[in-house]
Amino acid sequence: MKNIFFNKKNNINDSEDIVLITALLVHAAKMDENYTIDEKKIIEKALSQLTKKNSDEISQIITLAEKKESEANHILNFTKEIKKKDINFRKEIINVLWQIILSDGKSDMYESNLIRRVCGLLYISDKESGDIKLKNKI
Repeated sequence: MKNIFFNKKNNINDSEDIVLITALLVHAAKMDENYTIDEKKIIEKALSQLTKKNSDEISQIITLAEKKESEANHILNFTKEIKKKDINFRKEIINVLWQIILSDGKSDMYESNLIRRVCGLLYISDKESGDIKLKNKI
């Protein structure tokens, strides 16, 4: 993963924003009703690069995000902060989402639908998403 998270425009300091972004990643991991250790490791790695927090802080963020995700009934809140960031940041989030979804070697129709909805909310084209997906094929 490129370290594009730390340019000035993409810096995320607000804990609530970090939790919301993480909740989107958790939501993707839970789409196939099989939230695996591999998916959690992908989320932890992304958070490590996104926030420069230590592993205990990352565990706390994930716990809060899992709770937030279980209480949410739509993804708009999860994407509102990401939408404010530059295109490279938004593409990197899509990259992480594809890594999570493809970690089991396949994507079902619900996971593909989630990616299409998130891409629409983040102004990422289907072609760009497809290119990112191809880079993550196992």
